[in-house]
Amino acid sequence: MNEMRRSSVATVVSVVVMTVLLAGLVGCTTQQQKPVTVGLITKQEENPYWVTMREVAEEVAKSEDVTLFTATGDSDTDVDSQVITMEAMIDRGVDGILIAATDSDAIVPAIEAARAAGITVIAVDTPVDPPSAVDAFYATDNLKAGKLVGEYAAAKAQELGLEPQIAILDLAPGISSGELRMKGFLEGFGIAADDPEVVGSVDTEGDRELGKAGMQQLLEATPGINVVYTVNEPAALGALEALREAGADLGSIVVVSIDGGCEAIKTAVRPGDIDATAQQFPQNMARLGVTAIADEVRGGEKPSGYLDTGVELITGDPAPGVTSRDVAFGVRNCWGG
Repeated sequence: MNEMRRSSVATVVSVVVMTVLLAGLVGCTTQQQKPVTVGLITKQEENPYWVTMREVAEEVAKSEDVTLFTATGDSDTDVDSQVITMEAMIDRGVDGILIAATDSDAIVPAIEAARAAGITVIAVDTPVDPPSAVDAFYATDNLKAGKLVGEYAAAKAQELGLEPQIAILDLAPGISSGELRMKGFLEGFGIAADDPEVVGSVDTEGDRELGKAGMQQLLEATPGINVVYTVNEPAALGALEALREAGADLGSIVVVSIDGGCEAIKTAVRPGDIDATAQQFPQNMARLGVTAIADEVRGGEKPSGYLDTGVELITGDPAPGVTSRDVAFGVRNCWGG
């Protein structure tokens, strides 16, 4: 392990230690309840989606008198930090772990080790492979989210009389949430990945700058792109920057995404630059995950199975035959400030 990775690991572990000290202080009450410790491992802190998940988990932990450990990595693909953090949480003997996996396969041995130690593990947001590796899975129906924006994009392209030239800004290999969203989009649009309507696809890791660079790359190859699917809103906001810099007419390009964060809803969906987004609810994943583990430790049932935490299509310009909510609904339910 090189020095850079050692530094990254040290940072992750220090975050875990600091958080448990703070949570332990706020968790001291006169009410006598069985103590509960929960770990939350997210992907990174650049995306407000993950920040919201952490903040809500902290709020719920305080209200439920739960000691909370939190840790995060450097990106949506940083699996090494997650493995190290899982090992640290196992050593500390937490009761349960909520994890948004950065690699649906590579994290499984660490999850198996946690469960072998008697720790309940709930996957949040991103499924693991195999699904049976965790006790429960709390997340958006990512296939449905992709279908919603795919159906919208197809209907809107038809309404505008476009001959689709589709650009796909994907996540990264090995991340099931991105794969399901992409599959859903293609199904919703009514095409296959190798159909001629798909003129290009790039991985963005859900990052804004990589989204911009990817869109620039695709535009250089196919200047006539008129449908853009992005795996999340940071990638979409980056794509919009590239489209504007290229002088594209956004009124004749259908842009769809998935997330439902406040920045994108207010600054891109409301003015119509992002035509529609599938809004998901990370706050539900955090709230339900923390309370499920607390309830189990205090005598309730063990969490199990899949829990759909909700998804709604948000647009200011509805498409024929596609059910959606308006921007006002999106603003009321957005996250990330």
